[in-house]
Amino acid sequence: MLDVLIVGAGISGISAACHLEKRCANKRYAVLEGRDNVGGTWDLFRYPGIRSDSDMHTFGFSFKPWTNPKSISDGESIREYLKEAVSEYGVKDKIRFGHKVVSANWDSMRDVWLVTATNVAGETVEIETRVLFMCSGYYNYAEGYTPDYPGLSNFKGQLIHPQKWPEDLDYSGKKVAVIGSGATAVTIVPNMVDKAAQVTMIQRSPTYMFSRPAKDAVANFLGTVLPSKWAYALTRWKNIYFQNATYKGARKNPEKTKKLLLDSVRKSLGDDYDIDTHFTPRYNPWEERLCLIPDDDFLSAVKSGSAEVVTDTVDKFVENGVLMSSGRLVEADIVVSATGLNMQFMGGVEFFIDEVKLDLSKKYYYQGMMFSGVPNLIQTFGYINASWTLRADLNSIFVCDLLQEMDRKNASHCVPKLRPEDASMVPQPTISGFNPGYMQRGIHEFPKQGEHAPWHNTQDYLLDRKILKSNLFSDGVLQFGQADCKDSANKAPETNETHETHETKVA
Repeated sequence: MLDVLIVGAGISGISAACHLEKRCANKRYAVLEGRDNVGGTWDLFRYPGIRSDSDMHTFGFSFKPWTNPKSISDGESIREYLKEAVSEYGVKDKIRFGHKVVSANWDSMRDVWLVTATNVAGETVEIETRVLFMCSGYYNYAEGYTPDYPGLSNFKGQLIHPQKWPEDLDYSGKKVAVIGSGATAVTIVPNMVDKAAQVTMIQRSPTYMFSRPAKDAVANFLGTVLPSKWAYALTRWKNIYFQNATYKGARKNPEKTKKLLLDSVRKSLGDDYDIDTHFTPRYNPWEERLCLIPDDDFLSAVKSGSAEVVTDTVDKFVENGVLMSSGRLVEADIVVSATGLNMQFMGGVEFFIDEVKLDLSKKYYYQGMMFSGVPNLIQTFGYINASWTLRADLNSIFVCDLLQEMDRKNASHCVPKLRPEDASMVPQPTISGFNPGYMQRGIHEFPKQGEHAPWHNTQDYLLDRKILKSNLFSDGVLQFGQADCKDSANKAPETNETHETHETKVA
């Protein structure tokens, strides 16, 4: 039996494994990965220009300096960085590739998760673990989101979703239409203009965009005068505070932030460009994620005329392209449907307690990573306003601390329990005030957040770091016990019966 089973070998899973190697070397763990490589998102996506949409000094791990001179870096460099971490920390032998987790059942008589997976041979594999750490991301790897386009069968060209980019796609001299206005579309467009005859980005509505250099001059200077760990740490904290301040500033003064962003775009494209139509969103900054443009590449492509932005709605596909509602025809040999992701909670795994199926959408998040009434189950869901890895590292450290605390208490389970004063909480979506399309389509499947701590999802790295450094294990919410414990407190039902459909049973 394992002490910890990690599901997923992307950034979150590698963070978890490396932290366990560093801080809990006496614990037995394994990593299950459905694919045949490490990297998660960075192994899956192979479209032109795939890159980070935040700086690598915060997107990189806290324990492994990013030394590449490019702070906004390409997918291949990120994959190499992750492979280095796996090698340096001795994690590779703990990863079982080609294993897709299907279900997990908590046995409260033994305080064990029984995890069922299928391997590449189609065989069923069962693994027992004390703690189950879900690091499988938040979207469906099998299928991206593609709208039901009218008239698609009439189109004589090729329709591609970035999640399934063909390795042998030749778009030289072709007319390409990219439908979408998010980070994927903004990355693909400038990276296809060198070969394509014309690239057109079709958007229903604009997205806020901001430019920054791909290379961080401060980081690269510090790297020449300081040891890499010091230079990395200083740059990391510089960027963390900058991200935090700009996000909070945008939320507090949306009109001021909006003006700064639009003025920057206007400076890049010139006063004659129709910024109001093509680059002025209908919402405030950070109600959806901002698009990062390294070295102004997207705006430069638009200004040069090699790329065009069309703001309109799709009426239907026709034989030679996409007909817009305005009547304009966007001719295309290839259409890229950069229309987003399908959210999927914890990889689509089904969870049970004593063979009774759990509806985790009716549970509350505890500190953004555990679930009310559910023992020994942790999930990593990163930040929407900062680098995903910041949260991944915090959760990994928490799991290590939790294992050590369970050893001190001679406990075999830990479960967050709703208190009487939590009974009146009104359940809210797990992410508030952030409304991109993929969230609107899938967030109902995720657990809820409450109106106050520790059930509130802060989306604030600095605050979360402070909270997780405090003595959470005596907060009165986390309950520790053993499988044969007779303590009635451990067997008490959840206090909010309206929103909590299953209680944890401890024999």
